Amino acid sequence: MKGLYLGLAHYPMKNKAGEKVCTSVTNLDIHDIARSCRTFGVEKYFIITPIIPQQQLVARILQHWQKEKSSIYNPDRFDALSFVELTASIDDALSVIEQQCLARPFLAITGAQWEGPTLLIEDISLKIRIDNRPCLLLFGTGSGLHPEVQERADFRVASIHGAAEDGYNHLSVRSAVAIYLDRLSKNQEQGQEKGIV
Repeated sequence: MKGLYLGLAHYPMKNKAGEKVCTSVTNLDIHDIARSCRTFGVEKYFIITPIIPQQQLVARILQHWQKEKSSIYNPDRFDALSFVELTASIDDALSVIEQQCLARPFLAITGAQWEGPTLLIEDISLKIRIDNRPCLLLFGTGSGLHPEVQERADFRVASIHGAAEDGYNHLSVRSAVAIYLDRLSKNQEQGQEKGIV
């Protein structure tokens, strides 16, 4: 998806008490989200954490998969992880995108329970194309993105709602990424069939 970048932020997040925290990077999020991003043609996947030991962990994992031995053992994993970039902040990720695209990116954020106006995920590709600007689709960890991130976002992407009769709605971030990217991909395919994209 031309112009679409994805970020997984670990700061600033909320904990269950609503306090601003930094969450831990998990190995599964690195691998599985990279594979989803590669499958659906995302330009780059940013892992965002300001904590030095966490950055070192991510760097070690990525370096392991950059070795020739690893690329021979599992070329698909090697390929997917080559699209991952580590940054210390959301602003750093936005700056990388702006330098690559020579245009200020939209910041579109995701969350499980938004109040107020939201943008359908299917409309992201339309915004990218019409305004000729890239987009950073940002996911949070912990109990969601801190309000300071919410306040600066250009768009809040409509939440995913399941079918549980009791209202249970607690997807892993890896699942949410895959669902959103699948919806975006299907929307693009439909647009191409109609000659819109």
